[in-house]
Amino acid sequence: MALITLNQVSLAFGHVPLLDHQDFSLETQERVGLVGRNGTGKSSLLKILAGLERPDDGLVQTQNGLRQAYVPQEPVLDGDASVFDVTSEGLARAKLVRDLYLEHAPGVDLDALQNEIEALDAWNWEQRVEQTLDKLQLDGTTRVGELSGGLKKRVALARALVSQPDVLLLDEPTNHLDLDAIGWLEELLLGFKGSVVVISHDRAFLDRVTTRTVELDRGRLMSYAGNFSQYQVLKEEQLAQEAVINAKADKLLAQEEIWIRKGVEARRTRAQARIERLSVLRSQRSQRRDAVGRVRMEVSSGAPSGKLVAELENASKWFGDGDSRKTIIKNFTATILRGDKVGLIGPNGAGKTTLLKLILGQLEPDEGTVKRGTQMQVAYFDQMRDQLDLDATLEDFISPGSEWVEINGRRTHVKSYLSDFLFSPARAHAPVRTLSGGERNRLLLARLFARPANVLVLDEPTNDLDIDTLELLEGLLAEYEGTVFLVSHDRRFLDNVVTSTIVFEGDGLWREYEGSVQDWLTQAARAQGAVAGSPWGAKTSSGKLGDKTLAAKGQTTAAAPAAVPSPSVAPTAKRKLSYKEQRELEALPAQMEALEQEQQQIDQALADGHLYANDPAQAALLLARHGEIEEALMTALERWEQLGGV
Repeated sequence: MALITLNQVSLAFGHVPLLDHQDFSLETQERVGLVGRNGTGKSSLLKILAGLERPDDGLVQTQNGLRQAYVPQEPVLDGDASVFDVTSEGLARAKLVRDLYLEHAPGVDLDALQNEIEALDAWNWEQRVEQTLDKLQLDGTTRVGELSGGLKKRVALARALVSQPDVLLLDEPTNHLDLDAIGWLEELLLGFKGSVVVISHDRAFLDRVTTRTVELDRGRLMSYAGNFSQYQVLKEEQLAQEAVINAKADKLLAQEEIWIRKGVEARRTRAQARIERLSVLRSQRSQRRDAVGRVRMEVSSGAPSGKLVAELENASKWFGDGDSRKTIIKNFTATILRGDKVGLIGPNGAGKTTLLKLILGQLEPDEGTVKRGTQMQVAYFDQMRDQLDLDATLEDFISPGSEWVEINGRRTHVKSYLSDFLFSPARAHAPVRTLSGGERNRLLLARLFARPANVLVLDEPTNDLDIDTLELLEGLLAEYEGTVFLVSHDRRFLDNVVTSTIVFEGDGLWREYEGSVQDWLTQAARAQGAVAGSPWGAKTSSGKLGDKTLAAKGQTTAAAPAAVPSPSVAPTAKRKLSYKEQRELEALPAQMEALEQEQQQIDQALADGHLYANDPAQAALLLARHGEIEEALMTALERWEQLGGV
């Protein structure tokens, strides 16, 4: 049975409808991922579901007695209050009815209050708060203002969960959470007995949590069964079919426009019917809302830096003296070269910013040495958006005192440059404060990329960006010829960009790993003897990648040198191949090349999407063959290695 139902709901800001007579229903124990471009109205839709906003038209129905809890993107918390007091705000009604009953206020119906107390379990509200805080691993006595951004998000979740809601509505819950906290949130939602609607741009998070994906696109709500990866496959097929249908309609419309201009004899029945069809075609074309354009990004690279960016040898950094001294970085050694894409991974407060400043020369080590390269031009993206001047216009913020932006030797008018980041010319003179969170991040990226730089430092650039922009940013950074330092908790974004990771391993220990996040997890699990394939490597008994475990991992990996053959054991002699095996080895490269060429041909056939619309059966066969080729290639490669191919 549906918990919340929207029937022909409409909502518009200005002349653009965010919801255009749309239907939606949320079923029991569903976990719905709500996706779409920035500015399409996802947060507004979530507020309608929460009952905080009313649609312009249509009907919103909720099940009787339904308990909902809404956690906004930027929760407003009283910084002076304790964690316990803020969390108990979720039980404000339970506290009120219990206090009224105990005070025996005159004119109050005590029987009705008693019934409500039992319904809300108001006698035990303190225990419920304490149980929730214990489950979320929060200290109720701590002042909220002393917490990090990730812990504040956890307090907001506690305030929502303490009311034991039937429906949990979350707007960008993973923003400002570290990898460990995101893993904790995934487990929490997977174990939640109610229904969930979550807005998120974290693709790995959506893949693990959601059971259905709903996209808000051009005023329409479209539902796709399955998680985010399944949605991407279905969406690609749908867009390909939509493009084919629209192209045919446009071609027919163009033909009919040519025919009508030649002049017709309106009295003929056949001609009259054709004129009416032309009117219908024109109406359909005017009502069609084309897909929103994609951001176009280009980085102003500047002059190349020296080959060496930074070389650290047993570098240490601490703050304070004596017993109060806190070591942030201990005996860290690494070499960073021009063109490296380095991801920094660690919990909030571990010291990622301090390490970056040490690498780039803004801080000096207390022990050890740091040798830095020459001709470095650094551009910095700040996750807190401190660089934003809220009173400046978009045009002045991007190019103060000039109407032009120069990128890689090419001059572009600032309004044209802003349009590349999906800001219309009409908004060029609007103040920055009018922008949404995602739009502000896009504006910061626009200014960052307009500055000549050969070193990019990106601190949580993925917050609030829509998935299309994330994918484009991934490609841009992967092709960027300079050096990139990337702080992010978006696992898939890191996997698609970085060439190495620097990971916090507890007690001031940092370690560099070659490859992506998944490579780090694999290497760390092997070094510690953990089971391969675990999503977080070695875990504590509570299921968290805790500091003690990380510290143990650091000690294990740091202490274990690379394996070398024992001098007392002679290496095994290489086996001589038989005549048949020798011929097989010689034939394998040609076989693999033929398989790769066939795979490329299949990729080309499926690339434009027409085959999905015109012959879906053939497209399915080609997809199956693509998978068979992949398996055959892996088998051939393994056999080649077994036979001693080099």
